[in-house]
Amino acid sequence: MTDFFGSDSLQNLRDHVLPGLWPFLVALAVCVAVVPVAIFLSRRYGLIAEPGGRHAHANPTPMLGGLAMYAGFAAAVLIFSHDYAPAAGVVIVSGLAMALLVIDDRKPMKPLVKLGIQVALAVLAVVVFNTKITFFSVPGGHIVHLGLLIVPMSVFWLVGMQNTVNFLDGADGLAAGVIAIVAVILMLAAGELKDIDIVKLGGALGGCCAGFLLFNFHPARIFMGDSGAHFLGVALGMISILGIAKVAVAFALAAPVLALAVPIADTAWAILRRRMRRESVATPDLLHLHHRLQSFGLDQRQTCFVFYAASALLGAVGLTLFGHGRIFAVVLVFTAALASTVATDLLSHTGWRVPAPFLRRLLALPSTR
Repeated sequence: MTDFFGSDSLQNLRDHVLPGLWPFLVALAVCVAVVPVAIFLSRRYGLIAEPGGRHAHANPTPMLGGLAMYAGFAAAVLIFSHDYAPAAGVVIVSGLAMALLVIDDRKPMKPLVKLGIQVALAVLAVVVFNTKITFFSVPGGHIVHLGLLIVPMSVFWLVGMQNTVNFLDGADGLAAGVIAIVAVILMLAAGELKDIDIVKLGGALGGCCAGFLLFNFHPARIFMGDSGAHFLGVALGMISILGIAKVAVAFALAAPVLALAVPIADTAWAILRRRMRRESVATPDLLHLHHRLQSFGLDQRQTCFVFYAASALLGAVGLTLFGHGRIFAVVLVFTAALASTVATDLLSHTGWRVPAPFLRRLLALPSTR
């Protein structure tokens, strides 16, 4: 496949990626405009995250950010994807996820009730709106059709995406930034497959995340809450399924899965860890990877940068399967620069010193100058 940074890069960008830019910008603008309304409504109806306990923030913070993100996403989809029938299902199901989980932000649900809502949303997407994973690919170009496992696997994927994003939302700007990166990865993969409808949906999802990130990056002025996390999880899960529905391409889900590899692995380990302790999988703790990074000495911004870099790097690895080989090199350089910045900042703030006496030989002694 043609690399977007090859000789035909401008034509590829114009024809296959640029259609996602306009939904991105509209979703960003609408989200930014609605955030003040969401802050007002949060305070009016008591949707406030109080500091203390598991929460690291110092001040009471509004939690209705999911409303602003959904408004931006829905506006962009309705404007640019109104003629794409499956888009209606994405808007409806993700909107229900946002609306229903507002209840959990107001008064925490019991774990089984919350799981029941997650499964119901997934079943609605799969059965009513026909958003299904019908096959998967194995090395050698072989396609394995799921048959009777289509519905269970599709429901499992959508429930998994909801919980992955929900568990990821543990630091200011973390979930919104990572999902924005994954949405761009989806745009590039869909662009190479000439699936403009998915390019537009990916742009809308990335735009609402970017707009929200302006208010959610540390120190956050608003949180997305469970309503926002579940909206993102459902929308991302459905869009990624729709992206492979029309093309039997090997490793079609590889790009989004690899981009989310770190939070997916963290979610899987959290479930296993809690079951080993004979606890409910919904039992909160401070052992997620982002908590461990902060215990190691990183602040919330540095933790986000680590996750952003990992998501971009692993997503770029997935994009190499779609012909974007040079994107990997670009992202690798960006990741190295970001990692060195975080490391330098960490060393300077903690007072750490790297012992390297041999370096003194490279420095002139004061008496010799």
